[in-house]
Amino acid sequence: MQSKVSILKKIDWSKYIVYIAFIVVFLFLSVWLGNRSFLSANNILNITRQTAMITIMAVAMTFVIGAAQIDLSIGSIVALSSLIAALTLRSTHSIFLALFLSLLAGFIIGAINGLLVTKVRIPAFLVTLGMMGIVRGSAMWLTNTAAISISNTTFNFIFGVGNIAGRIPVLLLWTLVFVVCGVILLNKTSFGKKTLATGGNEIAARFTGINTDRVKIITFMMSGTFAAFAGILYAGRMQAGRYTFGDSDEMNTIAAVILGGTSMAGGTGFVVGTLIGSLLMGMINNGLILGGLSVSQQTIVRGVIIILAVALSNITRKKAN
Repeated sequence: MQSKVSILKKIDWSKYIVYIAFIVVFLFLSVWLGNRSFLSANNILNITRQTAMITIMAVAMTFVIGAAQIDLSIGSIVALSSLIAALTLRSTHSIFLALFLSLLAGFIIGAINGLLVTKVRIPAFLVTLGMMGIVRGSAMWLTNTAAISISNTTFNFIFGVGNIAGRIPVLLLWTLVFVVCGVILLNKTSFGKKTLATGGNEIAARFTGINTDRVKIITFMMSGTFAAFAGILYAGRMQAGRYTFGDSDEMNTIAAVILGGTSMAGGTGFVVGTLIGSLLMGMINNGLILGGLSVSQQTIVRGVIIILAVALSNITRKKAN
């Protein structure tokens, strides 16, 4: 009996908080909203649609935070990339060119963030906060705040409203692709190990021969590129590009990563946990809407849940150590 208790004490429960919270919230919402179609297949699939963009950005953010950095510019990159895609499709009708230019914009913005953090030595919080304003303002200026509609049905199907076999949303498939790639990159490659080593102890990582500046730059480029792809998915789902897309997504993305078990201090990263954290946020949002709560009430509840989850995760992590 004592051995079982000692084993339980040695378990790092902070890694499993998000899974426990997911099950508890799911059961609670199932009981509370069971008669309001919460458990219907359509609603479950709708949750995956709503969380697809956040999940994809959160996969890259896992690497950024794992390297002890942060990126607040991703929401604005979403807006800019959606508008670039919409404008390119309107002018050229080329899906490939729309994808290339949108992803290139995110890649360049991420590279600039990384260079400013590593070469100019400006804290990531300040760099990306400033970049958020620059990019969001550029998105507004690009079209004078007007929305740009997308009439290309192929683009909209592949990157937004399409369903495979009549039921499976393409957004779910894109989510799985990015999550699988993120898991492999973080857990099975030297870059993933270098990222966590950089976040865990940068000085020690340098002494082992890791180019920590390069690692940081690559994580920021990943973040910008993934955010740009999320903007493409927004454009496909809404069949338009708008400067308002991605507003506050950076907070939801960071929350999903932290809920998934990644430490804000860096050195850890769990892509699967990030996926569950994103789905948990989406499930809570969906449940609160079905429950008839006002927007202000939903915001309060989400904030309380995030604080409680992170606090509980920190408490269990300290006990494990």
